[in-house]
Amino acid sequence: MATRHDYTKDDIRQMVKDEDVKFLRLMFTDLFGTIKNVEVPITQLEKLLDNKLMFDGSSIEGFVRIEESDMYLYPDLSTWMIFPWSSERGKIARVICEVYTPAGKPFEGDPRNNLIRVLDDMKKAGFTSFNIGPEPEFFLFKMNENGEPTLNLNDKGSYFDMAPMDLGENCRREIVLTLEEMGFDVEAAHHEVAPGQHEIDFKYADALTAADNIQTFKLVVKTIARKYGLYATFMPKPLSGINGSGMHLNMSLFTDKGNAFYDESGELKLSKQAYNFLGGLLKHARAFTAICNPIVNSYKRLVPGYEAPVYVAWSGSNRSPLIRIPNARGNSTRLEVRSVDPAANPYLAIACMLEAGLDGLKNEIEPEDSVDRNIYRMDAEERQESHIKNLPDTLHNALKDLEADDVMKNALGTKLYQSFFEAKNLEYDSYRTQVSGWERDQYLELY
Repeated sequence: MATRHDYTKDDIRQMVKDEDVKFLRLMFTDLFGTIKNVEVPITQLEKLLDNKLMFDGSSIEGFVRIEESDMYLYPDLSTWMIFPWSSERGKIARVICEVYTPAGKPFEGDPRNNLIRVLDDMKKAGFTSFNIGPEPEFFLFKMNENGEPTLNLNDKGSYFDMAPMDLGENCRREIVLTLEEMGFDVEAAHHEVAPGQHEIDFKYADALTAADNIQTFKLVVKTIARKYGLYATFMPKPLSGINGSGMHLNMSLFTDKGNAFYDESGELKLSKQAYNFLGGLLKHARAFTAICNPIVNSYKRLVPGYEAPVYVAWSGSNRSPLIRIPNARGNSTRLEVRSVDPAANPYLAIACMLEAGLDGLKNEIEPEDSVDRNIYRMDAEERQESHIKNLPDTLHNALKDLEADDVMKNALGTKLYQSFFEAKNLEYDSYRTQVSGWERDQYLELY
């Protein structure tokens, strides 16, 4: 995790002076998970520290109409960070901000504010922390002479390959070193199964920090890749015929006494709370798929044969179901949701996971029995006997499940849900009306 600090305003002023910071990047995230930033000169620091910096929210996806566009950026000083790369005109610092209305209230359309709201629900339920350990994957493509991404992969490597096969190794190494300079505790970095595909795992953190870290991670990966003439993409399935990119989320709930999912005397050493949380995740899985797999392309990854989950089931021993229980116990006891992809807005995805689990706890939802055999080798009748449902196979179907699930709609809040649902239906309609090269290849001469 990137270390958080309880910085005061005076701490910030001193660091600006000591490090010769000349520019500030005020970061926040839009509805679709895209990082936005307002860059201002250091002369605006006092205005920022006094919560008086404004921006026009009408141009941000999912934010506000033009007639109510003025928004304020309130900095979370604990996210203050000076970038290890510098410009010729001095260093650049960033701080992640929450979006507020002119009336001084948290803006409901800000995904980060929404996660903070859901974390309050968690605290009211008696828990102190929801910890998230992400495993984001990405592809590295070569760029052309105009600096545009091509479809040429940077290597022909495979899982855990080393140089010279893995030509992205130097790029990946610099990404790791940069992350560590920025306070990340990187646990693993390796080549993934597909050519040109990489994974970097960093230590778990509380939910809000983890979501911030995912956004910072994406920024670092894309920035360093460009130094090497490579383009990093978090698109879930950029190429046919090879594995797509996932972002597995490992999660655990804590109380003052420790990990609420661990019980030395429980079945599989899991507590009743762990099973109920799991039951909530399974119950709402089809609905939260729209949030965790939010683009048309996400569903090209969620198909049999490429390691991504397709079925709503869980297991403590095999990797084909949606949710896996890793072997570690004690304070490391956790659930791993394997469907999430890196196109997801992390603030929204984590909020939905948490509310699904809290619903399981509130209503004592019992999960179906674990499935400890390869689901891909089961026929439809066997899956039905085991009460295994399919995940949605298109964004359209996922949106229908989301629309029917009040718990997941509440996890987003009215404004975010309405904006997301409307925008994603438009996205699917746009996709549906396009004629692809595959269709022409299959049908043009045949008919």
